[in-house]
Amino acid sequence: MRLPTDTPHLKLHLLKGRFAICRLDAHEKTPSWARRGAEFTSITRTADELSVVCDEGLVPKRVKRESGWRMFKIEGPLDFALTGILAAVAKPLADTGVSIFVMSTYDTDYLMVREENVEKAACALQAAGHAVECS
Repeated sequence: MRLPTDTPHLKLHLLKGRFAICRLDAHEKTPSWARRGAEFTSITRTADELSVVCDEGLVPKRVKRESGWRMFKIEGPLDFALTGILAAVAKPLADTGVSIFVMSTYDTDYLMVREENVEKAACALQAAGHAVECS
């Protein structure tokens, strides 16, 4: 099942706050600070790393991180049979030179952009036919 062609295709909401993307050693225990996030926290372990996305104010200074990210939540839940969801948001952003970091949950997808690109991203997404709420 593809996304419907009616506009707006998707509804996105800009979450409050700034987020950091952190990298820890793959064998490190999940730190307590990583579990404190209220609006969004993602903890992902692979054979190569432990990755944490959370409120940047929670991250200790010694932790390797990329700070200054803002997050758009795609309104869900999204049907698993839908195709092209990430492409529908990634392409207009790529076309305007906005880099992204994307995460998915069972219900929906989250799209992160650098804080300085929030307005540019919102405009590109709206021009592509998506509804964007930045309140």
